[in-house]
Amino acid sequence: MYAIVDIAGQQYKVEKSKKLKVHRLEAEEGKHVELDKVLLVSDGKTISVGTPTVDGFRIAAKVLSHGKGDKVLVFKKKRRKGYQKLNGHRQYLTELWIEAILGKGEKFDASKSSAPKAKAVVAEEPKKVKKAAAPKAETASAKPAKKAAAKKAAPAKKAAPKKK
Repeated sequence: MYAIVDIAGQQYKVEKSKKLKVHRLEAEEGKHVELDKVLLVSDGKTISVGTPTVDGFRIAAKVLSHGKGDKVLVFKKKRRKGYQKLNGHRQYLTELWIEAILGKGEKFDASKSSAPKAKAVVAEEPKKVKKAAAPKAETASAKPAKKAAAKKAAPAKKAAPKKK
C-alpha cells in the first residue's frame, strides 16, 4: 500500500516503514505528526484519487531528526563583463519515519510504534592526549651540509656540442 501526500508544498510517495526527508517541519524530534493532505491512495488493487484530497485518509509519521541537505552551489557569470558570483545553499530538512497509512475511522497507537529511535546527542568528555616529543631542531651548520650532499648525489648533465 502506498500514498501520494503533499508535505510543505511538495508531493511525496510514502509507504509504511520507510524513511523520508522533507523540507523542515515545525515539530520536535521524537514527536508524532499526522499528514492529512493525501492526494492518492493505492492498496495494490484499487486506486483512490482525491479532488483535491482523499477524504478520511491520513499519514501517521514520527519525526526522527532535523538536519541540512547537501550543499548546492549557485554560480552566476556574465561573459566579457568581469562579473562572477558564487553562492552556496544548504536546505534545512526533517527526516520522517512513516508509521502507517490510516483510512477512515482508523486510529494510530503511538505506543506500538516500530520507529527507530531519534539520534540523541551526548556530550563526551574530552580525552586526555599525551603530547609527542618535539623533533630536535636542526642546527644552522647541518642544513648547508645536507644541500651540498644532495648536489653531489645528483647526476651531472653533459653539455651538448655546439653546432656551427
